[in-house]
Amino acid sequence: MKGRTFKRCGCRNPETKKKYSEGKCPQLKKKQHGAWWFRYDAPRGADGKRRRPLVGPFTTERDADKALAEELANVSHVGQAVDRSLTVGAYLEKQWLPGKKSLARSTYADYEEIVRLYLKPALGHLRMVDLCDRDAHEMYAAISQINRPQKDGERQSELLRRLMEVRAASAKKQHTEGEASRKKQTRPISAARIKKVHAVLSSAIGTAVKTKRLTYNPVEHVELPRIKGRRSKPLVWTTERVRHWLETGKAPGPVMVWTAEQTGAFLDFAAEERLYALFHLVAFRGPRRAEVAGLPRTDTDLDDSETLTIRETRPDDEYDDTKSEAGERTVSLDQMTLAVLRRWRTHQREERLSAGPEVWVDSGRVFTREDGSALRPEWISLRFEALIERYNTIRRRHFNEEWPVEQIARRHRVSRRAAQVAIDRGPLPPIRFHDLRHGAATLSLLGKVDMKVISATLGHSRSSFTADTYASVLPEVAKSAAEAVAAVVPLRRDGHTMATPDTENAPAEIISLGGGAGSGGGSGI
Repeated sequence: MKGRTFKRCGCRNPETKKKYSEGKCPQLKKKQHGAWWFRYDAPRGADGKRRRPLVGPFTTERDADKALAEELANVSHVGQAVDRSLTVGAYLEKQWLPGKKSLARSTYADYEEIVRLYLKPALGHLRMVDLCDRDAHEMYAAISQINRPQKDGERQSELLRRLMEVRAASAKKQHTEGEASRKKQTRPISAARIKKVHAVLSSAIGTAVKTKRLTYNPVEHVELPRIKGRRSKPLVWTTERVRHWLETGKAPGPVMVWTAEQTGAFLDFAAEERLYALFHLVAFRGPRRAEVAGLPRTDTDLDDSETLTIRETRPDDEYDDTKSEAGERTVSLDQMTLAVLRRWRTHQREERLSAGPEVWVDSGRVFTREDGSALRPEWISLRFEALIERYNTIRRRHFNEEWPVEQIARRHRVSRRAAQVAIDRGPLPPIRFHDLRHGAATLSLLGKVDMKVISATLGHSRSSFTADTYASVLPEVAKSAAEAVAAVVPLRRDGHTMATPDTENAPAEIISLGGGAGSGGGSGI
């Protein structure tokens, strides 16, 4: 294969008014006039026609010669030339994203949003061959400034303005007809989200390298903003934490878990709730919200294997695959949960017969609305939070305002039994619906279930993640370990002074370390 370098400019012949042909402008002899380019013989296209791409500009002839040599070597090695006209935006939208259609729908939607809101407005105009680590670094810096106040006299960069323009035109998805459109969140973009943006960009450029569109990944080693803080682990609502919440109204952490007694109080209170079976299932077996919202009736076997299979989810208004490969799993059901689900199945059949074929919507789901249509995942969380609020409101009515049980039952449309549960069982601190899943994990630990079994039941990819998240959340789980440690140390005889050590039979090094007779009192440790 052959190629040649030459100087080129945009000047026109004053006589013909046409551009000079390559290398013919008389001004090109001047050092600062024009720029260097090269052409080379590329492999023929699909139509069989000859191809001689024009590549440039380059500042010096040396740069052009070097680029030509690299291009010829690359073509001879991989059989195709790098498309130097391909922009980042065109590559992401027309080549990379279409190849990701096999991903779970929610994952693909997240990738598409990252391309649309961040990568295309920030980098889309650049040519792939010109992309460098500085471009990515500047993009991450601009993203971190979104929704943050500017310092006095500071002006928005052009890159930040492009990001804000796209963001301002992007509204959140409307769930119901007539619902007002909402703009993207007004909070600053977290470092974790920037990390996700980088992961998507690095994956896309990595694919370009694998497919020989680029020779290396220029963003692979870009330093990212430091993620402040640590991943929030669940905290249990101990007596002292509940007392603090009652006094201040504040939870000690973002992820809180009920004790077994608190979980039991909620389930007893909600026993007459129409969708009690849903809350019971999550509390005991821990499926995710999207998993119970999308659970098909055909994936439950309450009579033979006594299991349910999770392989489809409903993260929003559409159905999708599970969150990960590990998320597709079969969950065994205990006898109490089986009884609850069987009662729900009977109740649902009665609802279908009562509604009639004209009204009933056969969504095929286990948990539905009264007309058989699918549940919105957001509604599940809202209903859960409303039940907790009602529970605590009943307690305030009774203890602070001295309402009798009968008045409470009428006013809040609950049975006397449910009202009495709230009064008798103690306060119920707030948790998120997702924290009910965390509670299922901790209850399994309390029941001494093997960690790998818990991990498989929850759909975690790694049992080490399960252990790291839940191993010490419940005081009861860690208590036996604490007692085992305490049992190693000799007990205090009177509760204040240590037992007199047996120096006659103890090894000399122990006597020395313990500061026995004749020692200077310092151990040197």
